[in-house]
Amino acid sequence: MNTASNTDSRSARPPNLAAPSEPAQVAEAGRSLAVVGLNHALHDGYTDLIYVLLPVWQAEFGLGYVALAVLRSLYVGALAGLQMPATAVARRLGLRTVLVLGTLLGAAGYALAGASGGLVTLCLALALSGAGSSTQHPLASAVIARAYGKAARGPLGTYNFTGDLGKAALPPLVGFLLLRAEWRAVLWIVAGLGAAVAIAVAVLLPREPASREAEPGEPRATPAGGAREGRAGFGLLVAIGMLDNAARPAFLIYLPFLLQAKGAALATVGIAFALVAVGGALGKAAFGRLGARFGVTPSVIATEAGTAAAILAVVALPLAPAIAVLPLLGLLLNGTSSVLYGTVPELAPGGHVERAFAVFYTCTLGFSALATPLLYGPLGDAVGPGWAAMAAAATAFAVIPLVLALSPRLAPARRS
Repeated sequence: MNTASNTDSRSARPPNLAAPSEPAQVAEAGRSLAVVGLNHALHDGYTDLIYVLLPVWQAEFGLGYVALAVLRSLYVGALAGLQMPATAVARRLGLRTVLVLGTLLGAAGYALAGASGGLVTLCLALALSGAGSSTQHPLASAVIARAYGKAARGPLGTYNFTGDLGKAALPPLVGFLLLRAEWRAVLWIVAGLGAAVAIAVAVLLPREPASREAEPGEPRATPAGGAREGRAGFGLLVAIGMLDNAARPAFLIYLPFLLQAKGAALATVGIAFALVAVGGALGKAAFGRLGARFGVTPSVIATEAGTAAAILAVVALPLAPAIAVLPLLGLLLNGTSSVLYGTVPELAPGGHVERAFAVFYTCTLGFSALATPLLYGPLGDAVGPGWAAMAAAATAFAVIPLVLALSPRLAPARRS
């Protein structure tokens, strides 16, 4: 009896020890999601904040549209090009450490911009801030994947949504502050906000468990049609993403000037970008599910044709109705990216999903950083912001033939 009692006691012990850790793990995962979501909101807010500041810098430094496009591309180029190196550094220093350092670097870039006395220092500051922001997309996604494991799809969607909250909050806040303070002082406030978020990440983000590594035995997706078809389909997907990512900044870089020409103040411009961001958040939430239900091809055709039509409406309409169109425009602008992101695993060459995402983001963001100053900036100087914005609409419409070519390589939509 005594032996049996001891055996029962030993066999019952592991569940009793595991039970308290279950809610603890859930709470820790939730805290991780909240912290990296806050960090994402800051960095995406930093990225879209540049659009609000472009008219200020144009007046301050007497810049043309090519130079303004270069300013944005310095930030986005550093953000795009350093994501893979940031991941390599994180393997040595740890995810949390690099996330904190990246956020501090992003804040330091805006602090340097606020202290800048000339254009060269401003350019250096934007590249520095973009380098800091390069850490958060790949590393925060890895934090969520480690925290939630196989249940990470929903939390990753929440994480993506938090970026749009930052886009909706920071640009209008800065727009209002610019009415009351000099732009350099406003950027010091922005930098202080970044430093506060970095401290929050350092204090609140749980430490990485040493044993929580990616499971190497997980089955990977295999593209339909064999390796060659998989590579061709993935290449088309990347090309679609490049055009889609080029059309978005090609329009947004001219949006402040289009609105100012209609009589908008800087505060109104900030509100306009908030409306675009709110619509974009809804687009990310809605079109991921719509793409799964109705298929990639009809969803992308709808978003790109709608994007082109909405851009033309903003160009043609007076101020009030143009602003009213912006939430719909934001929904369509971001809707495509949500559909494409969900298609990457399906078409990943050789089933290497992580590598496919790295290639997809590097190519799409990198092309966006190059196309804006090399193509759309000169066009704006040559023909004005209105016609340049219409070229962005044409770029969105050019996606449609590519997605029709991609369609036979895609799995059928789920109608359930």
